[in-house]
Amino acid sequence: MNSTILRSAAVSGAVIAALAMSGCATKKYAREQAAAVETHVQGVETHVQRVEGTAGEALKRANDAHKLAEGKFLYEMVLSDDSVKFPVDRHNLSPEAEARLAELTQRLKTENRNVYLEVQGHTDASGDKTYNEKLGEDRAEAVRKYLSMHGVALNRIATISYGEDAPVAPNDTPQGRAQNRRVAIVVLS
Repeated sequence: MNSTILRSAAVSGAVIAALAMSGCATKKYAREQAAAVETHVQGVETHVQRVEGTAGEALKRANDAHKLAEGKFLYEMVLSDDSVKFPVDRHNLSPEAEARLAELTQRLKTENRNVYLEVQGHTDASGDKTYNEKLGEDRAEAVRKYLSMHGVALNRIATISYGEDAPVAPNDTPQGRAQNRRVAIVVLS
């Protein structure tokens, strides 16, 4: 009986030791996993701080640019009145449009300012959107080419096509569509 008790005690001790060891191993594993998660969390926090810093810097630059741009708009000239309207599907400048552009180039020369021009091409909503985007670009480029050939430096002229996306009149009447076929020249200092 003593040997049975001893053997039971030995087995019980071995089981208790095994459980204790497995408990230690489980605690050790849990600590390792927790440490790995903590390291990952710290990395994510560092990344978030960098992103917040970058976003803050971008916002500051945007605000600074906005402050610089305030008050820089000088005037706008729109080529869309009755004497200068672009015909449907055309980007060529009429003699009237060229006369208006000649006045603008003369004004720019006499004012002797270092200005920048944004030439915006627009169309009516008839036709395909992609086609209208290209037609607006062609209209803006026709104006840019004219200005360049008459002494305005190319590095001071930017062009953009709005196509049919920025109408000034409804596109459901011929008069409205005619008003939307235009080029606007924004003069900035």
